[in-house]
Amino acid sequence: MPLETKEQVELPEGLARYVAEWRDKPGNLIMILHRTQEEYGYIPRQVAIRLAQILEVPLAKIYGVLTFYHFFKLNKPGRNRVQVCMGTACYLKGNEDVLQELESLLGIGVNTVTDDGEFSIEAVRCVGCCGLAPVITINGEVYGKVTKARLPEILAKHRDEGIGEGQGAAEEA
Repeated sequence: MPLETKEQVELPEGLARYVAEWRDKPGNLIMILHRTQEEYGYIPRQVAIRLAQILEVPLAKIYGVLTFYHFFKLNKPGRNRVQVCMGTACYLKGNEDVLQELESLLGIGVNTVTDDGEFSIEAVRCVGCCGLAPVITINGEVYGKVTKARLPEILAKHRDEGIGEGQGAAEEA
């Protein structure tokens, strides 16, 4: 029985072309889900349903992949995605305390979003900046040698200025 939705979602043109290109290739589901998350920032349920229809796979198979790999997000992240590195160097340099302070300052836990949609927090394995440990990133902008005391200033910068994704400049104390 085909999946029915109240409204059938139309995929954005670039994503629709990508799905058509990968539809019949081995390993297509993971590639398509990665591209879908690039498009939306997460995998919306209605889009997952539409992909199941297009790919002619059970929705349960799609959700099996989405819930198995921690990379995939089922909920829309905040406008400012805070990633706290929990790799060995960052962990040993105190990023667990930084994570707890972020949760306190923002009033949310890991993998949740503030009520205003401004911030979400993720704990990630390693961002590859071990020499700057402890490290957090916000929308791809790297902050090194982070202390709990610096967090209010860092968060204010992103709340007030609305910095977008992909900044990537490393910043030290």
